[in-house]
Amino acid sequence: MCFIPIPVTGSPTHYAEAPTENQATDQECTGYGSTPCGYCKSENGRTSVGARLSQLQPTVYQDFINRGWRRSGKYLYKPDCRNTCCPNYTIRLDAEEYRPRKDHRQTMNAWNRSRDCLLREKKWRKNHFDLRTAVHEAESQCIKRPIDPRCKEPIGPAHEFEVDLEPDSYSEEKYDLFENYQRHVHKENPGEISKHGFRRFLCSGMGQTRRLWNGVEQKLGSYHQCYRVDGRLVAMGVLDLLPGCVSSVYLIYHQDVEDWYFGKLSALREISLAVEGGYRYYYMGFYIHSCIKMRYKNQYQPSYILDPETYSWDRVDADCLARLSARKYVSMSLERELRLPAHRINDVNELGLDEASLKRLQDYQRQEETHLDSALSAAMPGLMSLDEVEDEIDLGRWPLKLGNMLVHLEDLRGWTSWDIRDPSSLKGIVAELAAALGPCLVSQLVLELG
Repeated sequence: MCFIPIPVTGSPTHYAEAPTENQATDQECTGYGSTPCGYCKSENGRTSVGARLSQLQPTVYQDFINRGWRRSGKYLYKPDCRNTCCPNYTIRLDAEEYRPRKDHRQTMNAWNRSRDCLLREKKWRKNHFDLRTAVHEAESQCIKRPIDPRCKEPIGPAHEFEVDLEPDSYSEEKYDLFENYQRHVHKENPGEISKHGFRRFLCSGMGQTRRLWNGVEQKLGSYHQCYRVDGRLVAMGVLDLLPGCVSSVYLIYHQDVEDWYFGKLSALREISLAVEGGYRYYYMGFYIHSCIKMRYKNQYQPSYILDPETYSWDRVDADCLARLSARKYVSMSLERELRLPAHRINDVNELGLDEASLKRLQDYQRQEETHLDSALSAAMPGLMSLDEVEDEIDLGRWPLKLGNMLVHLEDLRGWTSWDIRDPSSLKGIVAELAAALGPCLVSQLVLELG
């Protein structure tokens, strides 16, 4: 199984899992670099570390997303939140503590009514809304069917509604839905949409496995949650089911049902899945505060964002949102360390910081004006320093796959003479990738040269 980071310099380095044992676009940055941004439309503002993989286990991908990585098909990327145009913060919801807002309840109830379900009395439902009951209420097998007094036969619903969790495999039915969605929602031209792109983006995740966890059988891997009305596929959520979460990858729906707010309906369904399956958390991808249309994710509470510096989780509350509005880049751990106010800082001298803290603040607020070819030289947050890499990771013992052989990097001729601080050397390239991955992931990966 191969996890494949390909540096932007063109160096042929690859990573694979250790033998002991996941917006449709072709714009990919491998290694460290910049690509066009789909949010603010800047030509080269989206800065990240990118990598390509061949296969991945759910347990390993859980470690990736908890370090700020995310996948698009078999491509993994970790945004440089300090230097990118639109900072991307990993966001997750504690599904077990979630309480639906009024508009969330209304959306679910409206959908259920549209299927001609026999709903409970309105006042009772308003005071006793149960998410796990409501998301299944319109399904054909759950609908109560009264007996017609005339023919003594059960009265069926106006429409048959079914939801199935399927492997993320390709089908013409799924592609037709994708094609309709890309044309009508993203306004793509037919020539920009292809079966190859669909397969690469939404049908190439992790394999499917199962495990028993706390007495509950959990599905793990990449799946398509398919919504069908009268046998017709009208929406599909792409999900990664991981040991500690349900991770939402993408949602597509047909233009015929766009008025039913399938974004909310699918989110409620996926939150319920996280609770029913014992996954605990619901990962909603990235929270992008600078993009107004992406702020809807903070409506699902209690939600938390991942600190790009420390990889700790912070509640998305009023204080956090105020800081995200006041500054382009926010690390809640540094905000607390420096005791910064939530509002915009106009004069740093008013903060009364000592010299060391002032230097820390300057580093915190620094942004590179030019696009560098090295994540370390750009001071990308969350990366280990080269000193930390040397102290905590034995790069020379990193397994290396050469054909059918498994050796170590230190077995390469010239390894000891290469300078770890030379970003153009193999040792320097590998060290920077190790700094982005961290010791836990490095210990689970095998390097492959191709």
